[in-house]
Amino acid sequence: MRKAVYPGSFDPLTMGHLDIIKRAAANFDELIVAVLHNPDKSPLFSVEERVNMITEAVKDIPNVRVDAFSGFLVDYAKAHDIQVSVRGLRTVSDFEYELQTAQFNQILSQGQVETYFLASSQEYGHLSSSAVRQVAKFHGDIRGMVPDCIVSKLFEKYQYKLEE
Repeated sequence: MRKAVYPGSFDPLTMGHLDIIKRAAANFDELIVAVLHNPDKSPLFSVEERVNMITEAVKDIPNVRVDAFSGFLVDYAKAHDIQVSVRGLRTVSDFEYELQTAQFNQILSQGQVETYFLASSQEYGHLSSSAVRQVAKFHGDIRGMVPDCIVSKLFEKYQYKLEE
């Protein structure tokens, strides 16, 4: 069975993330979307909220499941018998960061975890969780930037509702 993990903070999950999930899921028997608990960050949503939102967003993709983890990705991968980490790339700066991370993970895993890079689809190349949070913070319309099931969650966090 070919398993892969798509790790990230997903605060919140964007349509770009969902695009990577769908495309990666088509290439593996099982894809685990692993939500990172990073104690050095102050996320908008708790890990539990993110796991619940992502679970709702991917409910129609049968070979995708959602989990949470903290610590090193390679430790999570080893514990779950996963040899592939999937990462999405939007920009050159993403590539530089992700390449270093992939090389570091390869060293930590002694070559047992490979990283597969997927280029973002053109329509989502501009999306990032931080940009979505910024738009939502100032009560902008984030519909189409995140899955529909997450729109209302962002509206609730920032205490507003868009007029229809």
